[in-house]
Amino acid sequence: MALRLAEELKPYRPFFIEEPCLPENVDCMVNIARSTSIPIAAGERLFGKWQFRELLEKQAVAVVQPDICHCGGIFEGRKIALMSELYFGSIAPHNPLGPISLAACLQVDACSPNFLVQEHPGNPDGGDLGVGYLKEPFVMKNGYIEVPTKPGLGVELDEDALKEKLYDGKWTTPRQYFEDGSNADW
Repeated sequence: MALRLAEELKPYRPFFIEEPCLPENVDCMVNIARSTSIPIAAGERLFGKWQFRELLEKQAVAVVQPDICHCGGIFEGRKIALMSELYFGSIAPHNPLGPISLAACLQVDACSPNFLVQEHPGNPDGGDLGVGYLKEPFVMKNGYIEVPTKPGLGVELDEDALKEKLYDGKWTTPRQYFEDGSNADW
């Protein structure tokens, strides 16, 4: 199915195809990568550099997508970026979370010569860029987010604004379902 989809997408020249199969199925990913000129990306559900190793060694992916909050943090994310660079790959960190996660991703992006693109949710209220959460929200100019230059992650929480957002602290993973009731991975 993934091979058929890749063939149909070819005329549209997508940036990449994200996880056309489960990344743990490395041989399948290799087969897809060798069967299309469209770059293959994967990694948002992988943890640590060792889970990326086989994908890179077998050239199953051209773009790695570590989730900096899940892969082991900034230092581990940087190691994954370096591993990808060794195989002439790019990095496009996964970030479905908020401004703190984005700040961590930007630190990896800024020091990775193989950085390609940074994902962020693109919330209409600007919350993912820190509006209502940070004293100085991220600035986006011409489609680029400026990397903060202050110490640490470069951001400071707006504690007064956050007081209004307090809740009982019980968080559950968002669930999304297709119209037929089947589970859609968020």
